[in-house]
Amino acid sequence: MFPVDFPLVDETDLRAASEKYLLSLESRPKNEWFQSSKTSKLEITANSIKWLQLFEGDQTKCSILALHPPDDPTQVVALYLHGSWWCVNDIIRTSCKSRTDLLPVQSLMERVIMFLLNQVIERPSQEETHFSLHTRTESAKLLWRDGQAVGFYTVKHKGSLYDSWSSSCYSMPVLDTVLVRRSWRRQGLGHKMLSDFCSSFSSEEVLGISMPLSASMVAVCRHFLYLNEAQRDRLYEVEAPGGWTQRRNIWLNIQLSRYLLTVDEVD
Repeated sequence: MFPVDFPLVDETDLRAASEKYLLSLESRPKNEWFQSSKTSKLEITANSIKWLQLFEGDQTKCSILALHPPDDPTQVVALYLHGSWWCVNDIIRTSCKSRTDLLPVQSLMERVIMFLLNQVIERPSQEETHFSLHTRTESAKLLWRDGQAVGFYTVKHKGSLYDSWSSSCYSMPVLDTVLVRRSWRRQGLGHKMLSDFCSSFSSEEVLGISMPLSASMVAVCRHFLYLNEAQRDRLYEVEAPGGWTQRRNIWLNIQLSRYLLTVDEVD
């Protein structure tokens, strides 16, 4: 079993277990090591552990313990979950055969997986968009393939608040973040998530995708809209919260060559 397959745990218990572990670390009679690969291991000390905040704008500061090389705190080798250290690649895996395809994110462990995909495993290059932390209530779906999470997308729902300091609300459902792991790209998964988003809100006349569209997302949209003529008048690139002056039709702008198209990196 992997962390996502364990009984549900809430963030209070997760934090309490992590704090208890930290307190006991210095009093342990012998050094503790983590096998980071088949050929190397990492000593677990206070200098190789840090707290990672999971959610954006989180007042309660839901955090998890992360293990990193002592000389590079920007790396994340493992997380402390369910009383043990788990390597990053195992945390995004599952032994549950029914966990396949696109499934709604519901548990804390699934949000941990989103965090890892977003902030650790698929850290963007200089040419790619850097996704910020998501909120704890962000509506999302994880994409599962061959016993592992390979991507996700998030949605801002119509009527939900745009920010915490004004009364502005989204005027339509908006596809906010789409991520596919690099090793799984060019297999139609970006297209699959966009199609799922559109079919999930079939009663809505218009749908949005957060501005600005990356070149890879433009390529996904171009392919999707070429095959789905009925969606061409529905999909808009929107600046939050998506009023009429904050949206532009994606298909029209593709036809007018207003996007820079490159080799598809998401689909």
